[in-house]
Amino acid sequence: MDTRAPLISGHEAILDRLADIALAAGSIESQTDKYFTNTSRIVKAAGDAEVTFAVFMRRRVVAALEPTIRLVKKFVPAARIKRFYEEGDVVPSESKMLEITGSMAKLSEIETLLLQKTGIPCVAANNAYEMCMAIPYASFMDMHARHASGAEMNIIASYGAAVGSAAARRAHPEIKGFVGSSQDLTAPFFGAEGGMGTMPHALVGFTKGDVLEATKLFVKTIPDAKMLVALVDYTGEEVRDSLRCAEWFYNEAKLDKQGKSFGVRLDTHGGRFAEGLDYEKSVDAVGHWLGVSGEYNIVEQVLGGRAFQLDPNNILVDKVRRILFGKGVSVASIIHARLALDKAGFKAARIVGSSGFDAQKCQVMGAAKAPLDMVGTGSFLPATLTETYATADIISYDGVRRVKVGREFLFET
Repeated sequence: MDTRAPLISGHEAILDRLADIALAAGSIESQTDKYFTNTSRIVKAAGDAEVTFAVFMRRRVVAALEPTIRLVKKFVPAARIKRFYEEGDVVPSESKMLEITGSMAKLSEIETLLLQKTGIPCVAANNAYEMCMAIPYASFMDMHARHASGAEMNIIASYGAAVGSAAARRAHPEIKGFVGSSQDLTAPFFGAEGGMGTMPHALVGFTKGDVLEATKLFVKTIPDAKMLVALVDYTGEEVRDSLRCAEWFYNEAKLDKQGKSFGVRLDTHGGRFAEGLDYEKSVDAVGHWLGVSGEYNIVEQVLGGRAFQLDPNNILVDKVRRILFGKGVSVASIIHARLALDKAGFKAARIVGSSGFDAQKCQVMGAAKAPLDMVGTGSFLPATLTETYATADIISYDGVRRVKVGREFLFET
């Protein structure tokens, strides 16, 4: 087993909880696929064999294999594990990532569990890597927790995001990447002591839709918070509420003098334009920002000079246009808010974007130089579960190479 230092530090105690969570759900035998249990019983009765499993995935991923490795070592301590990629390495599709050698009876029994710990973190790492590369000047906050199935998924998904972020920073040190999580549970993956976050829409609703009152209540109740972020889309007055909250923070409460920072979070519903915008005004806003005239030329520049026919049948162009000029949190809405804050003298105010910031949206945002300071997102989660399907095939029985037809590529080292 490779003993080089892991890509991120401080993760060991959290990953060790995965085995405890698995055991809390019941015996290993009750959780594994029955044909693996049957295989384990049969080969044990027949004298067992030393086998080598090869673990791979059918799509490109970024290696985030510690959850798998630690689980195997927990339940089959005598197993020998060989890495073919280090944490954070880009792994081409159908490339062998691990070889796990040991008792067939023991390894068969945990095959289901080890595969469960492989796909989600590796796909999440790949998505986070692409997102960080796309917007190098913005920091990211992991907000996936409420979209996951519980603590086990939270741990493996956040670990993947942390690995992808660290890999992006390793490739380009100027990248800010992920700096925190919305959960205390997973915050250490990102070098933070506890979870980040200020207010959801529910708190603004509690103050009868007045985000300034919610902001004041937050400061009064949680005075130790160093960063205050006002959620300004509740009443559809993103610009006015941003300015109201900034005015109070800087000029009335003067909280910046106490070492606190201020920001606004844009989370505009995808069914409407942000305050003060429509489609034509959004095109103008992005055009002025980029110094480009005309919708066609803006899209072509964002797409890297590749010319596409601007029609509704071109799915790629249509999605780019929606991210640039459409409803919801668009490039135009972020520019619009930034310019309003700057004009009012609040240049220190930060802008946090949320709502559907997957890899593709991040790529468009970055290409358009959207003035984001932070992105709150859980969209590094796999878009479909089929992306996460990992496979383990036995390629050696007592030293004799053998695998089903079509998987001979796993013999390669």
